[in-house]
Amino acid sequence: MAGLSSFLLLVVGVLTWQLVVDDPYVAPSPAAPTARAVDSAAAGRVLDALVDAVSAADPEAARALAAEGDQAAGDLLAAVATNAGELRVRDFSARYVASTGPATADGTWSVRADVAWRFDGFDRAPALAEVPVAFRSVDGEVGLVSIGGGDGRTPVWLAGEVSVRRTPETLVLAAVAADVDRYARLAARAVPVVRRVVTDWRPRLVVEVPASAEDLDRALDADPGTYAGIAAVTTSVDGSLAPGSPVHVMVNPVELGRLRPAGAQVVMSHEATHVATDAPTSSSTPLWLLEGFADYVALRDVRLPVATTAAQIIEQVRRDGVPDTLPGATEFDLRATHLGAVYESAWLACEVIAERAGEDALIALYDDVAAGMSLDRALRRAGLSERELVGAWQDRLSDLAA
Repeated sequence: MAGLSSFLLLVVGVLTWQLVVDDPYVAPSPAAPTARAVDSAAAGRVLDALVDAVSAADPEAARALAAEGDQAAGDLLAAVATNAGELRVRDFSARYVASTGPATADGTWSVRADVAWRFDGFDRAPALAEVPVAFRSVDGEVGLVSIGGGDGRTPVWLAGEVSVRRTPETLVLAAVAADVDRYARLAARAVPVVRRVVTDWRPRLVVEVPASAEDLDRALDADPGTYAGIAAVTTSVDGSLAPGSPVHVMVNPVELGRLRPAGAQVVMSHEATHVATDAPTSSSTPLWLLEGFADYVALRDVRLPVATTAAQIIEQVRRDGVPDTLPGATEFDLRATHLGAVYESAWLACEVIAERAGEDALIALYDDVAAGMSLDRALRRAGLSERELVGAWQDRLSDLAA
């Protein structure tokens, strides 16, 4: 009862205080955490030291740059320096651009850093990307906490340890060690497939395999889920469309990993064709020709019936009828429905050109359009008009769907 009496006294005391005080009682708000100033000069010095450690491929020097007591940060930085040695990273730089806010109560803050790199023997010029980097100040000492995450790119080789396989013509890096040999074989086999058609290609094929589809989105600074249904994409690693920008094949290990060997090889050969023809920097080539030509190369020597390689467009034609026109840019949107059927229809258009005018004429057409020639003029050089091509393509679709 003593405890109860004390409780009642407390309640009565509060009520009495409320009766005799004019102002209502307001509980004090908890103190907000004090934002701490960032030390941009010290962070810049840490980035300079990271450049030295990575350029020297010195994992222990890199590890020493981690924030005090942060084992995970130390492991990440050591892995990055080791990756740099395996990948023969050159022209590496990291420049502090600006902080993205004040430091939190524990002394952590994030910055935007301009990071440049290239893989020696494969990239003609460095990639340059804005990469988020986090620092922490502990007892006045500034150290690195993380690289990537948040807004900006998280290059695969900067996200953690990668396994590397290299030949004179291919470079494969995979975040999951168990994946690397499979993708190295796919890349190596893609080279002769492409060179049978693109005979002047000097192969320098780089394939990057992040750990997940989510990591692929982060590597390409894409909205979450953008590449969830895509097996692979060929693109510049920094998002630049300038000629000479490093163009790599970026793999979604979930989608490509579930394909059978033949299907996975077709995908890799398709993407390697894009590398060989600098497709990501081609702004003048219609997507049906860009993607159809890559499939033409990848499927040229594959012994599969057309009922298999064109199954989705055959089904669509049976359901909806023959399309009026060749597929346009909107139909190749990653969020478009029936994307597989669109690719198959583009491949069949290139098949029709090769059958009517010959493979050399198809290659010349592709090169002419990529160089800026109008499609109509390039087709006429191949002995076709656009109207004749569309008609022959529609006839092929009708025949297949019959």
